[in-house]
Amino acid sequence: MRELRRRPLDPPPRVQVTSNSGRGLGLSSWQRWPRGKGAALGSALSVAAGQPAGGNLESPPRRGLLPSASPAPPAPCKDCQAIMKVLLLKDPKEDDCGQDPYVRELGLYGLEATLIPVLSFEFLSLPSLSEKLSHPEGYGGLIFTSPRAVEAVERCLQKDTKAEVWKKSLKEKWNAKSVYVVGNATASLVNRIGLHTEGETCGNAEKLAEYICFREPSALPLLFPCGTLKREILPKMLKDKGIPLESVTVYQTIPHPGIQGNLTSYYTQQGVPASITFFSPSGLTHSLKHIQELSGDSIGQIKFVAIGPTTAQALAAQGLPVSCTAESPTPRALAAGIRPTLQPHACWV
Repeated sequence: MRELRRRPLDPPPRVQVTSNSGRGLGLSSWQRWPRGKGAALGSALSVAAGQPAGGNLESPPRRGLLPSASPAPPAPCKDCQAIMKVLLLKDPKEDDCGQDPYVRELGLYGLEATLIPVLSFEFLSLPSLSEKLSHPEGYGGLIFTSPRAVEAVERCLQKDTKAEVWKKSLKEKWNAKSVYVVGNATASLVNRIGLHTEGETCGNAEKLAEYICFREPSALPLLFPCGTLKREILPKMLKDKGIPLESVTVYQTIPHPGIQGNLTSYYTQQGVPASITFFSPSGLTHSLKHIQELSGDSIGQIKFVAIGPTTAQALAAQGLPVSCTAESPTPRALAAGIRPTLQPHACWV
């Protein structure tokens, strides 16, 4: 058997990221791996075309040595190093390193990810939400199941008078109550407006409802800012347990105006992707027709991936095979699920 040899560090690969505007896909825009402090630490072994996955590139480890840090994704052997293109149907969001965390995490696994937004949002009833936020004494706590609901609260706080009152008293009063969230991404946004969260490890609304039912003793209603497409499972579960809930619809979901043009540009320049990840049932609804038309007879080659069980159910309802469902809605869980799906017989060193 041929001996697998480790390769020295070379300059890092570049990862392609789309624009969030409706003016086009922006495929000529590139982002390099972050350098120095705060950079994601990858393996010193090659993960894509003989290049490192990332890490502190200003002080590379000695040849043949792995850095002593948190576990990095396994590196494929030389015969399994072809870079595969994957498409993520979501808005790009930069982290502290200036890169979308999904793009960076997939890059660590040797996957070249492109982001295309498929949804836009219109905010509703913000004056009503603002009024409710002014009276925390009337509620037992808050529930956030989407980043967009948090953004609605942020918009309410943008008014000078509201922001001042929030900082002086309202924030502290809400922090004396429970603030429930789904997922770490939503939790980080809630933290940004100064609120402490719980339940963020719950991967979906159903699990969060179970968590709330186990913990919630308050007789006061929980305030639930939500969208027009919210699922009824959380309100129903709370109602069945006698936990009062006050829902307020604060946004509606609409198709992104650039979805067709962006997808067409991607297929023209990149070809049919190895995998497409859907991040919501509504994102699937607004993009599937375009994907089917652009993929043609090659659609059977695509591995369809869901960010969670609800989206997986929506894919199955459309008759599409679900190759992978992320264990949790996080970059690491998605990357860990996609890689073996694309190369089920890959060998790792």
